Amino acid sequence: MTINEAQDEVIEEFEDFEDWMDKYQMLIDLGNDLEVLDEKYKNESNLIDGCQSRVWLQCDFVDGNLVFTADSDALIVKGIIALLIRVISGHTPKEILDTDLYFIEKIGLREHLSPTRSNGLLAMIKQIKTYALVYNK
Repeated sequence: MTINEAQDEVIEEFEDFEDWMDKYQMLIDLGNDLEVLDEKYKNESNLIDGCQSRVWLQCDFVDGNLVFTADSDALIVKGIIALLIRVISGHTPKEILDTDLYFIEKIGLREHLSPTRSNGLLAMIKQIKTYALVYNK
């Protein structure tokens, strides 16, 4: 599945809900379904700067693709990083760098986040793009 196909799938799923409380619940469920991050990756080098909550992002380069795993100590933030991983993980650095993450606006995520969570979202995206830059050869 391409990144844009994954984004379109996320948009479709969020369109099923009118109420933002239901959308927040979906984010929490996504966070709860996130693969458990090995404790050895919960370290300072994987901690994302700019997030009010603690968010760890591990990136592995596997067969030319970036594979992300993450965790957070906040439920909604954990759901947000799970959503980003679902869309981005398993793609080449170039694909990630060339991608416009339009699903964030389309589902209304940014406008329904507090300013600190919105800054955290930007920090998560920045960190993902930084990994893509590092591995882009």
